[in-house]
Order: sequence, then C-alpha cells, then structure tokens
Amino acid sequence: MDHPPASLALVSPDRLYSRAEVLARPNPVPAVSGVYAWYFRQIPEAVPLELCLSTEGRYLLYVGIAPKAPATGGRRPSRTNLRQRIRDHMNGNAFGSTLRLTLGCLLADKLELTLRRVGSGSRLTFVDGEQRLSAWIDECARVCWLATPEPWIVEEALIRTISLPLNLDQNANHPFSATLSQLRAAARQTARDLPILMG
Repeated sequence: MDHPPASLALVSPDRLYSRAEVLARPNPVPAVSGVYAWYFRQIPEAVPLELCLSTEGRYLLYVGIAPKAPATGGRRPSRTNLRQRIRDHMNGNAFGSTLRLTLGCLLADKLELTLRRVGSGSRLTFVDGEQRLSAWIDECARVCWLATPEPWIVEEALIRTISLPLNLDQNANHPFSATLSQLRAAARQTARDLPILMG
C-alpha cells in the first residue's frame, strides 16, 4: 500500500508515546501544527481491524490534526497546536475531544460510561467516567505525531489510503462509519433523555 512520503513517521513510527509521557514536563510534543496518529491494543470488539496497520502489537485506528483546515465564511482560524490537541484527547473530556467521545461510546459497557449533559446542557461528557476513560487510554493507547504546516493535506491523504475505523470526517465510505455514527447518535440521544447534571 502506498503512503504519502510525509506520512511515514505516522504509519511506521520510530516510537510511540504513552499518556504519561505526553503529559509530562518537559513535554515532548511540540507546540506546532501537525498530524497525530493513535495506536491501540485491547481494541473494543466492535471495531474491525481488517486492513488496519499495526506496530508493536498496536493498531493504527485514528488520525487527527491541529489546527483544523483554514476557516471559511469569515470564521476565526483555529490556533490549536499538536501539544494542546493531544493533551485534550489524553486528559480532557468528550465535549472537547471527538476521539474521547468515540472511545467512550465504544467502551460504555466495559467502563460503565454514560454520556450526560452538564452545566447549561450544551456540553456532553462522561462526567466522573472521564477518569476511567483516561485510565484506559493510559493503559491501551499510544500516540505519535508529525509536525507539518498544512496538516489537513496529510490527514486527507491518510484517510483516503489506509483503513482508519475511528475517523468519521471524510471517511463516510469506511465500512465502520455508519455503525460508529449510529453508536454516537444513540449516546447523544440518551444524554438528551436524562436530566442535566450541574458542574
């Protein structure tokens, strides 16, 4: 399978970093634009691994970028960077991380997670379950990254050329896309049906 030359650091990484490593100080993740790739072991059973790349016993299932592609319609451009975005995924919540939302929905039964509305009701998180999700990420997930000034170009090429079952954006043709979309939609509907939690 052919990969864009720039993506080799992601599909054939020299090393993968743990949650503890990317949250440490000094921080190894550069505060620049780039693409990051997530590798997992102990994969949720529903996730298809056929054609997925693997290294060190872990499967590449998701890629993301920081910042987003240039804004249109006069919106202010995103100013996030690799360090901020990876930290959001490692230590944030489902409202600020689409990857955490996806993982939480897939692991809801295993980790006893329920998506809930909090505060004003516009934010959806797994509440105290976010700590259990972070612990699972600490054990089962690793990440690597590639600094590049236009990360959306590399991301689009990767989604087009390899199997990334946890990516939804630009990935509608993936056989797992509809299942994952339905799972996330059901979790959101459950959250809407439950009372709003303060906090």
